Amino acid sequence: MTHQVESKVTKPGPALSAPATIEHGVPGYLASDEALIHLLNRYPAELFDINRYEFDADGQVSLTTGTRGHADGATVLEAIKAGKLWVNLRGIEHAHPGLWGEIQMAFQKFAPGIGAAKARKMTGQLILSSPTTKVPYHFDPAGVVLFHLRGVKRVWVYPVSDLFVPQQSMEKVIMRETTEELPYQRIYDGAAYRFDVVPGEALAWPLYAPHRVENQEGLCVSLSMDYQTWGSRITTGAHRANGVLRRWGWQIASMNKTPMFARAALWAASLAFTRLGYVKNNIKDIAREFDVADAPTTEAVEANDTRKAA
Repeated sequence: MTHQVESKVTKPGPALSAPATIEHGVPGYLASDEALIHLLNRYPAELFDINRYEFDADGQVSLTTGTRGHADGATVLEAIKAGKLWVNLRGIEHAHPGLWGEIQMAFQKFAPGIGAAKARKMTGQLILSSPTTKVPYHFDPAGVVLFHLRGVKRVWVYPVSDLFVPQQSMEKVIMRETTEELPYQRIYDGAAYRFDVVPGEALAWPLYAPHRVENQEGLCVSLSMDYQTWGSRITTGAHRANGVLRRWGWQIASMNKTPMFARAALWAASLAFTRLGYVKNNIKDIAREFDVADAPTTEAVEANDTRKAA
């Protein structure tokens, strides 16, 4: 069922022209405390991304990152429940083949309906996030399906247009010159699709659609699956080539007005540009500023809230 709050979404279009929710059928016990603690205890530390977002009154975001340190799985899970953390467990397709198998079976059932029947290069990350955390306005340079397993997550999905994601900004993200976050204004929300996603639902959206997230209830657990089709791979390569050509002073046509044969030529050029070193990852690692093992417990947070109320 679709828990769509605003707009007119009903079901996926033939090429996923609008975002939509789909029942996925992945077992919820895979997101139980016991299952998560077991997974966290054995998960490679180098595949942990631990982030903490802070927002000011104007919605501007600051990001710090952390490490798990000496914390065991139970401690990490408690820190997520009590804090404002967004923890990504990357490489889930290799590290948790049982969960990945369930995701693959679910995806194959509805992939044709979202234009992803021939999806390739599929990867996944399990996202564990605190009950009140938010993720800022951004876009992903791949097809994405968010399989939700626990908690309630509110997601805004915005149109793919120059107003919401300028093509030049898209090129910089794809070229790894900047991070995926984009400038955001609250007025954008008037054009967004808004979903309250509950366990058992998968949310899919059009390629490159900007989106942002606010958790609503409980520990939230989702698996975000990235995928490429030949069409998306060629289009992404075309954006990458355009980014290099724009840097050299070329006039760049709108991708919406670039036919597929021209995109394919640009994609081929992007492969050459990459081999020649014209495309480089310029994003610097953010200094790690906290250790999950030092995060407050739920009891400490509740006690602090009680003192504030008094």
